[in-house]
Amino acid sequence: MRAIVDHPDVSILTAAAAMLAAALACGLLAPALFGMLLTATVLACLGFLAFRFPTQSCVLWLLVTGMSLEMAFADWVGDVAYQPVIAVIKAIGIGLGGLCVLRFGPKLDLLCPAWGFVAMLMTGLAHGLYPGLTAAESLRSAIGSIAPFVFCFSRLPRYWAETIIRARKWCPVVAVVACLPLAAIGLRPLFVDSGGARLAGLGHPAFLANVCLPAIYACLIQLYREGRRGDLGLLIANGLILVLTGARAPLFYAVAVCAFSLLSIQSRQFAARDRILLVLSVLALLPILVLCAGAFSEVRLFNVMANEAGNLSGRDLLWPEFEAAAARSPWFGWGVGAGNVVIPPDSAIVQQMHTWAAHNEYLRIGVEGGLLGRALLVGLFAAWIFVRSRDLPAADRRIMRLAFLAYAGHAGTDNVLISTPACVMFAFTAAVFARPELRSAPTARHAA
Repeated sequence: MRAIVDHPDVSILTAAAAMLAAALACGLLAPALFGMLLTATVLACLGFLAFRFPTQSCVLWLLVTGMSLEMAFADWVGDVAYQPVIAVIKAIGIGLGGLCVLRFGPKLDLLCPAWGFVAMLMTGLAHGLYPGLTAAESLRSAIGSIAPFVFCFSRLPRYWAETIIRARKWCPVVAVVACLPLAAIGLRPLFVDSGGARLAGLGHPAFLANVCLPAIYACLIQLYREGRRGDLGLLIANGLILVLTGARAPLFYAVAVCAFSLLSIQSRQFAARDRILLVLSVLALLPILVLCAGAFSEVRLFNVMANEAGNLSGRDLLWPEFEAAAARSPWFGWGVGAGNVVIPPDSAIVQQMHTWAAHNEYLRIGVEGGLLGRALLVGLFAAWIFVRSRDLPAADRRIMRLAFLAYAGHAGTDNVLISTPACVMFAFTAAVFARPELRSAPTARHAA
């Protein structure tokens, strides 16, 4: 017994073997229950492993979430699989966040934007929900909205934070590489046709673009901290993936954050001459890209440049419906989840656009929380970013504030809070906020 206590791995294996033996024994006595018992045993064993290795489990979840598998399953199985896959991904994230609280301790973050969704849920239930939206659906939507922030309520150790930030840099590359064998056997195309060829990976081009943004920010933070060439290479690779997705708004905000950071933030590890050389290299490529746009018009971004294509997103068809719903309850909105029922799934707009989401978070929150809910959520975000970044090193602080200024702009044209990329964005944010240090403290490389 003493040996088992001293060796947790042995304890886990012993418990797993005992549970498996119990499942087999129960299966012999009640064969009809064997499948259910075996599934419960497997889930329990996975829970043991996650509790034993929380950081590694969070990294695995982060990489899988960054693949946007709900899109792949929707294509393979049908639209019926879309929401359940999202629910499973977010439920696993909530479970891992709970494990981190158990392992590392709880933290009460009163400025976390998750409280805004709690307030809107309560206000909606008191005021009255949108016609067709039930209290259960509103609660489910509120849980899904809170899920991306779950790691913000744990006292995360430095090792967890460092590991998550380093893994975050690889999410877009993993999403693309994981699709290569499926594309080779014809099971999943690497590119999709949407106003031109767009890199999709295992998910959707817009989702992959939203995964690229925090990966680029993570590369910038690591470059300023350590100045490694590998981080520079990943920054370029993630930028190339973002270009190939053909997502215009994410590309604009990524370029803006990178340009402001490289030109205005100083770093001993990332020399000024290297930063200026990188900026000049990008500027030198722009005229070449413009000249070659006609030759590569099959690629969506070049198609936009060559033909001055506009209104490719169809947001002008979606926004009027949300504006009308918000106008009917301007102060308190219609409750969390109302944005999912404003446009019926069987409407002509959905058949044409294949989405019923607002593609404008300010408009969606206006429908769900009204002017008061939107003001509360925006205020919480502003206070959260400003206060939680104060203790970060200067470069980290400025990059994160620039990133969230870009995030605020991006929210006006995309679903940045409710999609699965939000989970990886705020897990990355929680990791950055968890590793403040004194300016005189050595970097991780020097400490090693």
